[in-house]
Amino acid sequence: MDTQFAQLIVNGIAVGSIIALAAVGLTLTYGILRLSNFAHGDFLTLGAYLTWLINSIGVNIWLSMILAAAGTVAAMLLSEKFLWSKMRSIRATSTTLIIISIGLALFLRNGIIFIWGGKNQNYNLPVTTALDIFGLKVPQNQLLVLGLAILAIFALHYLLQNTKIGKAMRAVADDLDLARVSGINVDRVIFWTWLIAGTLTSLGGSMYGLITTVRPNMGWFLILPLFASVILGGIGNPYGAIAAAFIIGIVQEVSTPWLGSQYKQGVALLIMILVLLIRPKGLFKGTI
Repeated sequence: MDTQFAQLIVNGIAVGSIIALAAVGLTLTYGILRLSNFAHGDFLTLGAYLTWLINSIGVNIWLSMILAAAGTVAAMLLSEKFLWSKMRSIRATSTTLIIISIGLALFLRNGIIFIWGGKNQNYNLPVTTALDIFGLKVPQNQLLVLGLAILAIFALHYLLQNTKIGKAMRAVADDLDLARVSGINVDRVIFWTWLIAGTLTSLGGSMYGLITTVRPNMGWFLILPLFASVILGGIGNPYGAIAAAFIIGIVQEVSTPWLGSQYKQGVALLIMILVLLIRPKGLFKGTI
């Protein structure tokens, strides 16, 4: 295999693991809350900035990531309390929810620029040398990102399949009204949905900051690959979103020698359009 091609696949796997984490949060909020949240990418950016902020005062990067996840979850819960719960109570249309989420995205992004400025930031980390694996130069941060993503995915699988709240989440995703009548505490399920979505999305942002720079529009550039992953994997299916995220991450990176890096988003959009034309429900069944 050509070394450059193999190197692009390695880069694609690292990017795919970040998209996977954030796409899981996005697909859960749609599957359970029926919310297409265009502010999701900016919550990812918030997670990266909170990690950078905490790390810049001398806190260990891993602890910074955990504290940033808590901060991102808090921000998501605030949006739930003041926006989404009120919209659900008046049974707002999906179009209304999309417009509100775009407004929330702009509010978050401009708030980040207002507080921290528009310039790129970097974590306070020691310089590490790239590892030589079968002739490929693999930065240690890329391996860490992949390892963390795999851990998070296994933890999510265990939670959804083996815990009471995971089974309740699956029931609410299938039929919210029936779940409520069956005695399931829907408010608790909603809380857990935001908790999981916020944690995974923040981790995705923190890890994206490990392999690139932290900048105000980083989440905005990932929102199209995120939605492409959710649609390709079957809306509401976290496992499908994970598989699709790796496909999109790899295809985006592999396309750069021919199309250039500026068209990466176009590749994600093309995949999304082709899937919608050929298989509208996605590659996998769209439920959790």
